[in-house]
Amino acid sequence: MALTAKQIEKISKALGDTHRLKILQHISKKGGCGACSDIQEESELAQPSVSHHIKVLIEAGLIEPEKEGRNHKYNLNEKVLKEFTSSISQLKFV
Repeated sequence: MALTAKQIEKISKALGDTHRLKILQHISKKGGCGACSDIQEESELAQPSVSHHIKVLIEAGLIEPEKEGRNHKYNLNEKVLKEFTSSISQLKFV
């Protein structure tokens, strides 16, 4: 399934922020799954800021939330990441 132009735009905007990139890198380093509390400690952002950035990443489809009891974890959506990189690599510059 190819991404639409709107999906590519939303992902691009989500990736256009340093904090969100760091959150994705953190989750990736943890094997594709990161706990909310770890993300907050790693990013050194206030909890509301972390929540905002995570919300943007979820809306873009880059991560998927998972709840275990009272704890929240986030998993990389590798399918969307692969589709995004494939779509971007198909751009031709003249």
